[in-house]
Amino acid sequence: MKSETKGSDSLKPALIIALLFFTVFQSKGQQSKPAESGYAPVNGIKVYYEVYGEGKPLVLLHGAFMNIAMNWGQLIPELSKTRKVIAIEMQGHGHTQYSDRKLDLPDMASDVEGVMNYLKVDSADIVGYSMGGSVAYQLIIQSPKRVNKLVIISSTYKSTGWLPQVTNAFKVMKPELFANSPMKAAYDAIAPDKTKWTKFTEQMFAFVASPFDMGDSNIAKITSPVLIISGDNDGLDKIELAKTYQLLGGGISADMAPMPKSHLAIVPSQGHVSLMMQTKILLDYLEDFLK
Repeated sequence: MKSETKGSDSLKPALIIALLFFTVFQSKGQQSKPAESGYAPVNGIKVYYEVYGEGKPLVLLHGAFMNIAMNWGQLIPELSKTRKVIAIEMQGHGHTQYSDRKLDLPDMASDVEGVMNYLKVDSADIVGYSMGGSVAYQLIIQSPKRVNKLVIISSTYKSTGWLPQVTNAFKVMKPELFANSPMKAAYDAIAPDKTKWTKFTEQMFAFVASPFDMGDSNIAKITSPVLIISGDNDGLDKIELAKTYQLLGGGISADMAPMPKSHLAIVPSQGHVSLMMQTKILLDYLEDFLK
């Protein structure tokens, strides 16, 4: 009995993270309709995208298990007033069909580049949240000329950038925990093939539990301006985050040297989920950095 209780307790952080993620974000439905939507055939799969507004292109990359409406529903109406906003749903997420292709960051970054090619977008500003932020880091490493400015929201380029309790929670996630959850309801609402739910969750749990590291040297080579936004208690290791900012040229005394082109914003009293709900704060940071 003791071992069963211990195992059950070890799953609670993972369950809480996922249920909080979807319960909170479900209430934030998308508030506008895309001017264009469709599927881009890239790398053997068809990736769903939506386009809003006109102007300089801005690509949005969602977090794990999420879709466009959940992640960006409150931000798109404002961002699209002055920008051409391109929102993408990753392999197996939202309207993009499940694929047996192994999930990894290089492939997802190539998918994003493929959608840009399909829409004839040579380069764009990129905004990525959580998993989408890791994909965005991978994209700028693989294809630096495709990224003008980069915004990373509550994300990292290496698994050790997360606190141990976060990575430990990922390791014990199991598909059966979410059989009757808001996560499953969200999947069933728009997934092209609802029968792939179990395979999708197994694939995703394997992906989020796998260690990754894009390399400090690759981050130091980034020449595009980068804005990092993090909640003060969002699960990121702030010591590692400070090191990341230093690799990007930050963490200096700007009274004695020019202000770095990359910026770091730590939003107080925010976790990983609640940070994404701070629409006005995020818009202020984005508009100031991207203008």
